Amino acid sequence: MRSLMFLLVLVIFCSLQMTSNANAKCCMEFTDVKIPVKQVKSYYWTSSDCPRRAIVFHTIKGKDICVDAETPWVSGHVAIVDQRTRV
Repeated sequence: MRSLMFLLVLVIFCSLQMTSNANAKCCMEFTDVKIPVKQVKSYYWTSSDCPRRAIVFHTIKGKDICVDAETPWVSGHVAIVDQRTRV
């Protein structure tokens, strides 16, 4: 009886872990196009549970655009958006 109860708890725990990872928004594709910084309203980092960390730029038109965080122009855009939101 104890082993059955342990197995049930283990299955529930594993199910919860799989569900939490499924809810994480991850980027499967990245754009190579440099987005004009004036079009970027905000940004956020993807979850550390994702296969590749990325930055998602949210545009003034309401689109979410995934970009590789290692792309050279991205850090400049992030700095400008941060500066805009601080003021």
